Amino acid sequence: MRISARNALKGTVANVVIGPVNAEVTVQLAGGDTVVSIITKESAESLQLVKGKAVYAIVKASNVMIGVE
Repeated sequence: MRISARNALKGTVANVVIGPVNAEVTVQLAGGDTVVSIITKESAESLQLVKGKAVYAIVKASNVMIGVE
């Protein structure tokens, strides 16, 4: 797989919740952190996402905001 995004985080699907239109996919990263993504139901089915499947969480954003309290 070759992509232009610089932030590709390798992980494992921890959970998939399929809704009528979208799917919520939780990815467990190697360090123990998780990333949650909302994708279309069609994409989740096409990628055959199931718990335990190896995946990449790919982050492509023109802006990343930082906040403090």
